[in-house]
Amino acid sequence: MPFFEPNGQGLKQILELGLAFLLSAMIGLEREIRRKSAGLRTYTVVGTSSALFLLISKFGFTDVLHAGTIVLDPSRVAAQIVTGIGFIGAGLIFVKGDHVAGLTTAATVWLVTGIGMACGAGLPVLAIAATVAYFIVAFVFPAILRMLPGDHPRPTEQSPHTEHD
Repeated sequence: MPFFEPNGQGLKQILELGLAFLLSAMIGLEREIRRKSAGLRTYTVVGTSSALFLLISKFGFTDVLHAGTIVLDPSRVAAQIVTGIGFIGAGLIFVKGDHVAGLTTAATVWLVTGIGMACGAGLPVLAIAATVAYFIVAFVFPAILRMLPGDHPRPTEQSPHTEHD
């Protein structure tokens, strides 16, 4: 199998899809360990699907392309992915009184979508950097919040008693 196939089904595209799978699964595993409403399976499917959609957008129309006749814009599909995932994210957010639950989960699903899209677009360094940034937010930021002076409400993502964050 050649590294790159003009029809988008080469080793390079398989590696891009695999990277989206791996990075999304890493974030999903962290969410699963914290027993959040969306976990390993959800994040892995969302990130991998995003990469697949972008790869389809980039390569899925090569059979109808002829020089100078049709111009494709892969960003159109990317924009639709972002819009679609917004609806999923909205469904993860719950408000009860003055408590908002699921906001971090929704934001993380949105991030995993971007990571999958970056992998599908052939931007692995950005995908890895975004994944590293997520783990800084997930593991370093809570420690920083605990060190801040004053009486701060405990972030819901640190509460062992909430099903949603």
